[in-house]
Amino acid sequence: MVSVGVSALDRTSIHFVEPGVRVNGRYYRDVLLMQELLPDIRQLSEIYVFQQDSVPVHRAREAVDLFTKETPDFIRLTLWPPNSPDLNTVDYKVWSVMQEKVYRKWISDVDVLRSCILTAWDELRQRVIDTAVTQWRARQ
Repeated sequence: MVSVGVSALDRTSIHFVEPGVRVNGRYYRDVLLMQELLPDIRQLSEIYVFQQDSVPVHRAREAVDLFTKETPDFIRLTLWPPNSPDLNTVDYKVWSVMQEKVYRKWISDVDVLRSCILTAWDELRQRVIDTAVTQWRARQ
């Protein structure tokens, strides 16, 4: 599993969840959010909207408490979209472009996959993200 943040301004680093790690509410809050994604997002801009869907780990009490304290404008859970890939810029646009690049060659193991993902992420043009952000507005 990988996590990223994207915006019309830029993008975060790509963050990998190591094989075998159980992503529960605490891991999501303490590692993915506090150590990785939120610091990266804050480097892009102090003004941001952190969008996610209603996957159980996102709705965990630990994560909701963190968002309430740490994000500029927390959107109440009742306004979150369902687990809907067509409302997430990364899911409906960015990953499909990445997949085309990643799977051009044979993936023999997790290390090769990780390397291919990193290369594709580095080569991804901001124009693809900008298109996804523009399309997201129309999907809302």
